[in-house]
Amino acid sequence: MSKKTAIVTGSSSGFGLFCVIELALKGFTVIATMRDITKAKPLLERAKENKVADFIRIQPLDVTSTDATDHFKTILSDYPSVDVLVNNAGFAQGGFSEELSLEDYRQQFETNFFGVIAVTNAVLPFMRARNQGRIINMGSISGRIGFPGLSAYTSSKHALEGYSESLRLELKPFGIDVSIIEPGSYHTNIWTSVDQMDIHPDSPYLSYIVSMLNEMETGKAEHGNPIEVAKLVAQIASQQKTPALRYLIGKGVKKNLFLKTILPWKTIEAVIIKKLKQ
Repeated sequence: MSKKTAIVTGSSSGFGLFCVIELALKGFTVIATMRDITKAKPLLERAKENKVADFIRIQPLDVTSTDATDHFKTILSDYPSVDVLVNNAGFAQGGFSEELSLEDYRQQFETNFFGVIAVTNAVLPFMRARNQGRIINMGSISGRIGFPGLSAYTSSKHALEGYSESLRLELKPFGIDVSIIEPGSYHTNIWTSVDQMDIHPDSPYLSYIVSMLNEMETGKAEHGNPIEVAKLVAQIASQQKTPALRYLIGKGVKKNLFLKTILPWKTIEAVIIKKLKQ
């Protein structure tokens, strides 16, 4: 019996790296894609530690490049099946909306949203041909709740929510399941660009930005272990029953989403503004 094949985008670090390992431990042959394959060393070292290096295939893929995704589609014919796609590649663009350019927003969406669509469309013909498959999109609690200083990232993740809902309904008749994972804050490098956000001394948002960055720095002590999310991905990929559409994971995310559901928006914004003014 042929081993099942899983694809993970953005697998050089963070959730992607751990997803590759956990899927390989579940018995998948994993195509681990990344924009720069010279950054594959940490993944390969961890794979050797877990004795799954033979199950992993490193493949270059820039999800924002049409030529790259077209080429990627051609190599999929070399595999007996394409069973699971984990759309994980992404980054977080930090900055207040007025001070971000339209190009900043476009770059955010090119990776976090249009990149997901491009890779998904490359994979779908292989899944439809066998009337089975699972697509797991890496969303965020930011796709359900807006946060100041993260409008570009939040917008891209909100878009991913709508796309995942529609895609699930479109693909259900073909035996393909779509799920979206909504993690809270975890120890990954996705927040690097936020941490390194330029602080202009003449910015009208200066005190707001400083408070926000201080709040994020303080909260890092409570960030979760990304392996938790990777194990959830592997569970969804390998379970027999039909997976749910949404999976919330991380400290406080269910409570925060529940509060957003029951509280008036003016109460929520008052709490956030007061906290960032301290």
